[in-house]
Amino acid sequence: MTKKRKHQEDFQKVKLKVGKKKPRLENATDTTFKTKAIQIPEQLKEDGVLPTQNRKLNIKDLLSQMHHYSPGVKHNALLGLKDLLSQYPFVIDAHLSNIVSEVAAVFTDKDSGVRGAAVHLLQFLASKIRAEQIAPFFPLVSAHLSSAMTHISEGIQEDSLKVLDILLEAYPALLTDRSSILLKNFVELISHQQLSKRLKSREKLSWMLSVNPNRRVTSQQWRLNVLIRLKKFLQAVVDGSSEREDEGLQEQKDSPRSVRNPICVSWKVHANNQQCIQLFENGGLRPKINSSFRLRSLTGVMDSAEKGLSSAENLKGFIEIIIPLLIECWIEASPAQSAPILGNLLESDSQQLMQQVLSIIHLLWKLTKRHDETYKMDLWLRMNYLVDFKHHFMRHFPYSLQETAKHKKKDSCKGNKYCVASSNSVDHLLLNLTLCDIMVSLASTSTLQMDSGWLDLIRKFVTDTLQDGSKLNSKQVNRLLGVTWRLMQIQQNKVATEPLIKAVYTLYQQRNLLFPVRTLLLKFFSRVYQKEDLRTQRIRSRSKVLSRWLAGLPQQLALLGLRNPELSNQLIDIIHSAASRSNKELLQSLQATAARIYDPLEGTLVLLPAEAQRRLVQLVYFLPCLPASLLAGLSRCCIMGRMSSELAATLIGILRMRSSFAGWKCQVQDNSVNDVDYFSFLFSTLIGFSREELTSLQGIRGKPHISQSQLSPVRLYLTDLDQFLHHWAVTEMICHSLSTIPSQSQCFDILQTGICKYLVGLVVIPDSTAGSVLCAINKLLDQACILSETLHKFLASCCYSLLYFLLTLDKEDAEHLQKRDMLWGSCISALALLPRLLRLMLQSLQVSRICREELPVVAQLLRLLMQHGQLRSHMITNEFLVQQIIKDIMTLKSGEVQEQWLTDLHYCFNIYLASHPQGPGPVNTVY
Repeated sequence: MTKKRKHQEDFQKVKLKVGKKKPRLENATDTTFKTKAIQIPEQLKEDGVLPTQNRKLNIKDLLSQMHHYSPGVKHNALLGLKDLLSQYPFVIDAHLSNIVSEVAAVFTDKDSGVRGAAVHLLQFLASKIRAEQIAPFFPLVSAHLSSAMTHISEGIQEDSLKVLDILLEAYPALLTDRSSILLKNFVELISHQQLSKRLKSREKLSWMLSVNPNRRVTSQQWRLNVLIRLKKFLQAVVDGSSEREDEGLQEQKDSPRSVRNPICVSWKVHANNQQCIQLFENGGLRPKINSSFRLRSLTGVMDSAEKGLSSAENLKGFIEIIIPLLIECWIEASPAQSAPILGNLLESDSQQLMQQVLSIIHLLWKLTKRHDETYKMDLWLRMNYLVDFKHHFMRHFPYSLQETAKHKKKDSCKGNKYCVASSNSVDHLLLNLTLCDIMVSLASTSTLQMDSGWLDLIRKFVTDTLQDGSKLNSKQVNRLLGVTWRLMQIQQNKVATEPLIKAVYTLYQQRNLLFPVRTLLLKFFSRVYQKEDLRTQRIRSRSKVLSRWLAGLPQQLALLGLRNPELSNQLIDIIHSAASRSNKELLQSLQATAARIYDPLEGTLVLLPAEAQRRLVQLVYFLPCLPASLLAGLSRCCIMGRMSSELAATLIGILRMRSSFAGWKCQVQDNSVNDVDYFSFLFSTLIGFSREELTSLQGIRGKPHISQSQLSPVRLYLTDLDQFLHHWAVTEMICHSLSTIPSQSQCFDILQTGICKYLVGLVVIPDSTAGSVLCAINKLLDQACILSETLHKFLASCCYSLLYFLLTLDKEDAEHLQKRDMLWGSCISALALLPRLLRLMLQSLQVSRICREELPVVAQLLRLLMQHGQLRSHMITNEFLVQQIIKDIMTLKSGEVQEQWLTDLHYCFNIYLASHPQGPGPVNTVY
């Protein structure tokens, strides 16, 4: 064997066969491994639970698509956002910052569809997001809005007005805080600066109206759209400044909703530190801090640009820019000078533009009133703009709407090819009134002679409009009365003011006036009357028309009734104000209609709510005379329960002050309240029922309305609890009035005569009447008073009937159980004050005449009388009568098993009477 072969044998190559696995090497490394999953449930939840819309996109996905280059993707994202947020409103609060920033960013998107979807989404969000929520992000929204308003694209500018509408409606206060920027944007929307060489050297650049032929609408229509938004914006500024400066005192007086709720203070509770009273400096619903110091903003002191129109300099600067532009708009829309005959006729579009021009000027005039007199804004406005206003505005005054035939669409005219637009009297009248309001604000008493020409035109227009008789709405009437009031202030002589007042009264006399219109007219007349009353304190020269209006107010109040409580309240306030000033004509008219106003069945007093009733009751004090018929009606009003017991007590107190028993040191009105009529009023109110009602009660028999005892001739009519409590409260005030009369003995004699004449002899008497009579007797009785035997017997019968009623009450009868303390106290007090009364009642207890069921009641009554401390001495005096009654009871119960009530009666007699040394002996000796 050769060496080469041996070498090959040392390193033999293993031959692998097909289909066989390769043998494993001895030094091979095992690379196999096993794994197991780790379950972490809480961490796996993360953001997989974010709500999604129908396309399975959540809020993050939709917001990210807002940055997509494709308009279709952004449009679908906006639609998806609205769908998602409408289904899951809580997502808005969680992602408010991102939502607001992304939506505001597409205000300036190039695609109109995207902008339209953004506007719709903003409209939806405005109804879901409160002002305090969006306030931190509103500067960003305002910046995007300003960018859209000043954008070079006409479509973006047009859509920016839609965004402005939404923000003005939802967040006016937040938007007006950026007034300095937005006002400039409004100006740039309709004008541009003049950049000629002649004007470059000026400090202030002038502006002129711009014309853009690329717009989809005409230049006049575009200006109208912008001016409409500018008017809304200025209106929000005016409203906001009124709220912040709290200068709405006159508006609060004129607002029917401004009601000041009085605070009921209980001094006993307050003295014990159980009631906290917060006092406001101005007496209103909101505390007003009267301080000259103002807190500085955390961001630093605002400069004049940040103050907006709240700064006088900024307001003047804006007026100097906008007024010339508005005058140019007016000139374009005003009637052609070449047609003098039809010069004051306006087309509808022109009229709308002119209305917006005047409305904006009117709002700017309102803002000038907010500033101090040091700026002398009125004088500055007159010097700069009166000439232009007279030349352009008053040239064709007054204006009316021209009827023009316009081509309409088929669906709107229903087949007619042409439709005639009817004249809108509301629009042109409001236009003329706004112009009048602007012009009269530039006039004053010192400039009357210079302005007499155009003032006469305005005065004639106002007078003719008031006397025209056409139906006016509240907005027109408010503006009309404002101009009338200003004219009356400019020229205050009677020759000039009387025709204006007469014209307003002509409008006031129209029937079926709207409630807001009637309210405005009432407040106008009230204001004129108060102004005239202050001016004529020394020289009485009242307007005849005003006196006629005042004299008709009580009759209107009586006729109005319950048809309009708010209007009735206004009439009452005016009548009260004039009556407190002793207006002769009004007091005479009030006296003539008092019987209808205070009628107990259908009078105004019993129909109106409690607060109005209180004011009407106060008017009784001012009536010149209070005849017997009126007092009878007032008595019925007190006892019928249609006004509260507190108000009835107030009425009784007022009548006491008008009577001769009030104790006035000075001379009062002669024959205002007759003494006999006054006593009749007190007695009728004390009884609580009329003669007819008492007569009708006599025919009622049996339960549940009658409480009857066989030992008393008086049967009780059981009144309802509400009626009883009301009568009892009135009785307390009547007793107080009777106790203040100086001659108590004479007062008692009058009361005794009335009781004997009207009550003695009746079989059925109301329980409240019997209790009231006993209460009055207890209040007036003194040593000088002498009771007749008839009254003694009547009172004794009433006492036993009341006590029997109280002792036979069922525990389940909760209504009548509440009467127990009041009636029991009256009976015991009367028996304690009148020993004769107790003796007569004991003498009437002839137990032989009653049935056995009433014996326990008599025994319980005797036991309670003996136990009562106030009656013990009187019961000892009548010990023989009590002993005789007990003997009669024992006689009737002889041969029967002694019951518990009889044992208790024996015990009480032995304890309280028989053991007394003055008594005839123990009760056991009787049996």
